[in-house]
Amino acid sequence: MTTASLNTKTLTVKKANGIAEVHLHVNKTNSYDLEYYQDLNAAIDDIRFDNDIKVAILMSDVPKFFSVGADINFLKSAEPRFKTQFCLFCNETLDKIARSPQIWIACLEGHTVGGGLEMALACDLRFMGDQAGQIGLPEVSLGVLAGTGGTQRLARQVGHSKALDLNITGETVSPQEAKDISLVDRVFPQEETREKTLEYARKIVNSATYATSNIKLSIMNGKEMPLNVAIRYEGELQNLLFRSQDAQEGLSAFIDKRQPEFKGV
Repeated sequence: MTTASLNTKTLTVKKANGIAEVHLHVNKTNSYDLEYYQDLNAAIDDIRFDNDIKVAILMSDVPKFFSVGADINFLKSAEPRFKTQFCLFCNETLDKIARSPQIWIACLEGHTVGGGLEMALACDLRFMGDQAGQIGLPEVSLGVLAGTGGTQRLARQVGHSKALDLNITGETVSPQEAKDISLVDRVFPQEETREKTLEYARKIVNSATYATSNIKLSIMNGKEMPLNVAIRYEGELQNLLFRSQDAQEGLSAFIDKRQPEFKGV
């Protein structure tokens, strides 16, 4: 059964069978202001506290656009201090995704530029349709930088020199080019993108979800640590998994040559 746990002017959260779908419907390009990010923050909190949800998918209900980022008129009319606090709030909101136990996937079926790409970069995985349009960070054309993680997350995703190139030129790339530089993880035939994303999500839900959650946290938190500290952190998470019912089931199933029946605990 699919239920809507949150329904606002800018987004709707639908939950079913361990998967939360966050549908964006801000306006015809999903250009956003503070209201949207307040709604997104509430949606992330709602999902984080739901133990039944193992995967969250960020997607757009707007044809041809995932998101073009912040509304330029909104930014132009705001005074500098407000803009600074707005960017800070956006960054704090997106950082929750990396610290959440759920796997977050950005399903990109339309143009993904500026703050739209920054939202996608905050997700754990990015899947894109082969005819989805352009993806990139054109903020330099406005005389600013990509200030909600665009310089930092992009550099960690595609490497520092390529991130510098994309940021200082403001050039956008095609879905296949994005795949070639590891900006997106998978490219699907356009009309299959959403279903293929859901198919991937269902596989995670039906796997050892306690392990997948800790794998995510080990990678996402560990990449910010010195290697020796990260290895110890990885070991602590492994110790938790060794004590889990799923680990006992997985080992027993392997020995018994049968499919494991994981419970997520």
